[in-house]
Amino acid sequence: MSKLLYSVSVSADGFIAGPGGDMSWLAPFTGPNPLVDDLIGQVGAILAGNRTFRGDDPYRDTDNEGEAFGGGWEGPQFVLTHHIPETPVPGVEFAGDLASAVAAAKAAAGGKYVNVLGADVARQCLEAGELDEVLTIVTPVLLGDGVRLFAHPGGTNIRLEQLGVSHVPHATNIWYRVAR
Repeated sequence: MSKLLYSVSVSADGFIAGPGGDMSWLAPFTGPNPLVDDLIGQVGAILAGNRTFRGDDPYRDTDNEGEAFGGGWEGPQFVLTHHIPETPVPGVEFAGDLASAVAAAKAAAGGKYVNVLGADVARQCLEAGELDEVLTIVTPVLLGDGVRLFAHPGGTNIRLEQLGVSHVPHATNIWYRVAR
């Protein structure tokens, strides 16, 4: 059965995007990462939020702009949104509710990971008991403001169990399981 994995690059101060959703900060840190390279082959589908799908791209103005994992992955993509476009987008299905988006993405993943992209979708999956694992790729930069890795108004206490840690020159990878 497919698991949901929130994999995300994050600044050392906990932001996944800068102010206004800016992702340009990430470009210097997209170098080789054996853990990510291995993960790409384990992803069967992507579940993204609308802001992530339509948002800023760290690969802007390159041949890999708009491509998942910088062009290293191809497959079914599902976007959770309240604003389903009238014109179809090739390779992308849109869903108006979390349950149907998760079910469709899991079915399409064929036993591989559903890679969750976007802080709000990850939070919704976590709150619904659907998120299984979290991979944070911590980069050596401080952004000071932007989109937090995880935000829960009023706070919460969700335990994570560390599965592994690895290092590359431009990042530290920390893989967790969501404790149940």
